[in-house]
Amino acid sequence: MRIGITCYPSYGGSGVVATELGMQLARRGHSVHFICYDLPFRLDRYQANIAYHEVDVPTYPLFKYPPYLLALTNKLVETARYESLDLLHVHYAIPHATSACLARDIVGGGLKVITTLHGTDITLVGAEPSFREVIAYSINSSDGVTAVSEALRRDTLNTFPVTTEVVVIPNFVDPEIYRRRPDPELRARFAGPEDKVLIHVSNFRPVKRAPLAVRVLAGINHRMPAQLLMVGDGPEVAAAHELARELGVEDRVHFLGRQENVVELLSLADLFLLPSEKESFGLAALEAMACEVPVVASRVGGLPEVVTDGVSGFLVDPDDVAGMVERSLEVLCEPGLHGRMAAAARAAAVNSFPAAAVVERYEAYYRQVLGWS
Repeated sequence: MRIGITCYPSYGGSGVVATELGMQLARRGHSVHFICYDLPFRLDRYQANIAYHEVDVPTYPLFKYPPYLLALTNKLVETARYESLDLLHVHYAIPHATSACLARDIVGGGLKVITTLHGTDITLVGAEPSFREVIAYSINSSDGVTAVSEALRRDTLNTFPVTTEVVVIPNFVDPEIYRRRPDPELRARFAGPEDKVLIHVSNFRPVKRAPLAVRVLAGINHRMPAQLLMVGDGPEVAAAHELARELGVEDRVHFLGRQENVVELLSLADLFLLPSEKESFGLAALEAMACEVPVVASRVGGLPEVVTDGVSGFLVDPDDVAGMVERSLEVLCEPGLHGRMAAAARAAAVNSFPAAAVVERYEAYYRQVLGWS
């Protein structure tokens, strides 16, 4: 197949999944064309069967804001024609699905559009009344629609007048890449022999509530020594810095910024913290689980589909910070429980969300939408 993929190329779950999917498809012999305004975050090296087409957004004095939707539509049309694409797989309802449906109608000739919903395009952007009709139109006009969790599928159907079928295909992880690789020397840079290591990985948007991870660390440190690795960058970094200072744990919180390779950092950790307000799936939690890191997270959205409460980690009401502290201490203070949860986390990642099986589901869905099956 000849597949065009459009995603936000920034540091976030939807862009990571789209990029990883494209790379997996390319390894299987498909021709994959990324059509984005910047090089996707994890597309950092040459790979056969992959091409990148940059969307150039022009600026004109007439326009107060750059016309990204039109520029993207034009690039989708151009790439679909010159590369003879079979389908456009776009991640995020607006503006990507909107542009893709316009491009399909312009190109014609059997080009299909598949839209994958990732969460904030429905739960946050979709809550803006001025976008409701456009989002509903873009979903219903797509030839195929997928959601990354059953929770997100329900939210979509409850929020919009959707008339098309929404198929759940979850996010995934490559268990050969995401596996624990202990590095005692690297761990010693952050933690002493008695310290436990906690980690939070996100794009530090407000919905991730990264400062709460700092608050949980402070609570844990009242009972046992611990260090917190904060991986990623975004608007809430300054707030997390300030809270660490206020709580007197600034020397125990390590802000590492955006990192290309998180496996080596996850491999240092004893516990993963994800205190999000909303989470359609929880890809960062899944990657931690694959590296044998138990998870303490909010009981929201699709996280219960990823983390089995009491088995691979603990789920806590999102506003129960004291509960997060207590559950974290329970995991960290009981070696037997920690070992069982670490093993269960790895098993869940390998057995329920392996890249090979999930990518096969996407291939089958592509063939169905194209009428090839």
